[in-house]
Amino acid sequence: MQRHPRADIHLMRLPRAVAIILGAVSLALPASVLATEYSSGTPEQIAWVRRAATNFVAAELARNGEAACAILNAPLRVTRRHRTCAQRMDERIAAAMRAPGGRARLRVQRREIQSAAVVVHGRVAAISLPGPLMAGRNRFLWTENCWMLEG
Repeated sequence: MQRHPRADIHLMRLPRAVAIILGAVSLALPASVLATEYSSGTPEQIAWVRRAATNFVAAELARNGEAACAILNAPLRVTRRHRTCAQRMDERIAAAMRAPGGRARLRVQRREIQSAAVVVHGRVAAISLPGPLMAGRNRFLWTENCWMLEG
């Protein structure tokens, strides 16, 4: 039985398409695999720390100082010099947004959180990001029945 010449073209396209799809999947896979591989704690704890960090950055992107304060540990939420946490955060966020590339940096940070390594040790957790979420280390404390950003 003789094959049509175009039949070979279709057979060659199928493996190429499969190779392209597998290549795309393999590019997306390492970030999440590496984050899981180097993270410690239960999957729920790790997800909760990432969610808290994401919520903090989302509040900054929305220019919502009150929502950002809701993720901060209690000592950081106190009124200082007659200014509430929300007022201080609104000022901090406004300054960050005025800086060149401020919004873009926050968007990048929001994406990095999903693949960042999280280390949970008892009631303390740290998320490994290239830059700080606030000033200092990206450290969270388990308090008030949730993870709160310590600074």
